[in-house]
Amino acid sequence: MSDPKHTAHQEFLAKINDMLKDIRIAMLTTQHEGGELYSRPMATQEAQFDGTLYFMTSKKSGKISDLLNYPKVNLAYSHPGKNSFVSISGRAELVDDQKKIDELWNPINAAFFPDGKDDPDIVLIKVEAESAEYWDSPSSKIIQAYSFIKTAITGNHDDAGKNERQKI
Repeated sequence: MSDPKHTAHQEFLAKINDMLKDIRIAMLTTQHEGGELYSRPMATQEAQFDGTLYFMTSKKSGKISDLLNYPKVNLAYSHPGKNSFVSISGRAELVDDQKKIDELWNPINAAFFPDGKDDPDIVLIKVEAESAEYWDSPSSKIIQAYSFIKTAITGNHDDAGKNERQKI
């Protein structure tokens, strides 16, 4: 007999994975000294979400010192056209592993690293998710309008879409 908690968690991860397939760019938020939060767009390097996400960056980037001093990060993904959003909180670490860089390399990365995958300036940011949350609402404008009106009249939010948060 399967464990319902395990099954629900696997379904949650599958839902996050499915949503991230359509959203390749995340806003990576780091903490800078003094407590300021900085967000910048980053291309997710792996499509399969299993609790770990990878990003390529330059060793000279300002976010490197942020991550070394404050490894807790947030990743925000948004697909307004589908009315779906994902937020992932976790710990980041820098990974200087040429084999992993070779595995993750794709032609789009050449726009940022014209010397190719062997550029010694490349370092990976590995984010181990600690929690994730998603919002997934109907994408049709007619359905959205109907759900909004129905919710306003009845006070029932059941048709407003799905929202779930879990520890990873």
